[in-house]
Parts: sequence; C-alpha cells; structure tokens
Amino acid sequence: MHFEKKTNYCSMVEYNTKRNKLIIREYGRNIQKLVEDCVKIENREERTRTAYAIVRVMSDVVNSKENSEDTGRNNEDFWNKLWDHLYIMSEYQLDVDSPFPKPEPDTSKHEFVKPSYNNKNRVKFRTYGVNMQNMIRKVSEYPAEVREQYAPLLANYLKMMYLTYNRNSVNDMLIRHQLSELSDGKITLPESFTFTNTKELLNIANANANFYVAPQAGGKKKKKKKKKKNSVAQ
Repeated sequence: MHFEKKTNYCSMVEYNTKRNKLIIREYGRNIQKLVEDCVKIENREERTRTAYAIVRVMSDVVNSKENSEDTGRNNEDFWNKLWDHLYIMSEYQLDVDSPFPKPEPDTSKHEFVKPSYNNKNRVKFRTYGVNMQNMIRKVSEYPAEVREQYAPLLANYLKMMYLTYNRNSVNDMLIRHQLSELSDGKITLPESFTFTNTKELLNIANANANFYVAPQAGGKKKKKKKKKKNSVAQ
C-alpha cells in the first residue's frame, strides 16, 4: 500500500520537461501557467478580468526585481509593455478587452548566416605547419624552371620534418604525394629523383635543433667563497 501511494504521488508531479516552453523567463513558470489557463477561459468578461489580474501580478514581479514599490506604475509605457508581454506569453492567442492594442507577432524570418572562415590558412598536414605550406604555395607560383630547382629541396625538407614526428619509418612515395597536393599539382618530382638518406636527414635535424642554446638566466653564477674557520689552539 505504501508503494502504491508513492507511485500515485509521483504521477501527480508535473515536471518542467513536460510543460510548455518558458517564453519570458523573468516572470517565471507560475505566471506563464496562469496565462495558459486564462486563454482557456470561455467567458470573455471573466477572461478579461483574469488578464487584468495577471498584469497586476506581473507588475509586482517587475517592481520586486527593481527593489522598488512604484517602478513605472504611473507610466503608460510601463503598462503597455506588460500587456505586450502578456500577449507574447499566450503566443498571441489571448482575446480580451485590453487598454492597449494587441501586438502583431514577428513573422520575419531570421536566417542564420554561416560565417566564412579563411580557408587559405587552414593547415592540410599538421606535420609541416602553416609556414611550410605557405612556402610551397609561393614556390608553386614561380615559372616551371624555378619550380624544378626547388622541388628536390622542398621534398627533402618535408621528409626531414616528417622524421621529427615519426622516426620509425617514412614513405618516400607519401612525401611525393603530399608535396604535389600542397602545391595543387604544380610541383612534382621526376621519377629518377631519390630522397636523401634517412640517417643523414636525422643528423641534419639534430644539428639544427642544437644550433641555438638558450642562455642561462642571470648569466654565470658567482662562486661563493667559503669562509675559513679559525683553528683554536688547544
């Protein structure tokens, strides 16, 4: 029996997920529920009296949030705004004799404009970075003779950069394909081209990494002089 009572009580609880969407949050769920019930009243005079009562409650809510007892009560625009909010919360379905004209719903369509991102700086291969990508694009704009001269240098440099992230293995055909893709097919390697040996490229990469040594903060440390203890003759 105790379990049945608990089940019946839970079935009477009305959760927010099952209620209508809260249209104007500043008035809260209870006032919106009053507006929804007011729309369902069949008698027009009773419906109008209920609407006036709801507007007075809405004014109290606004004044309580403004920490004042008379915020705009003597202002006609104040009451006009409350009646507009009342109609909006009823989704413009409320039909009463109000002191102000019923507002028209906003029928204009607000289209979402997708922002256009700068695709020029989008990195195709993170291994090489945006600077290398821009360099290859710049070389691809050169005449064919100049592109042929730079192609082997760029290919070996791409391989060296690839090895810094993956030292276990490297596919020369992959480097060829990525160089062509980064240059939109304008920089290609001849079939007779052979890449520099992997070990040699790793040595070059290590030498470049050790070329600059950051200086120590504060310069050289001064050696502290040890104070000599005077021996006490016994």
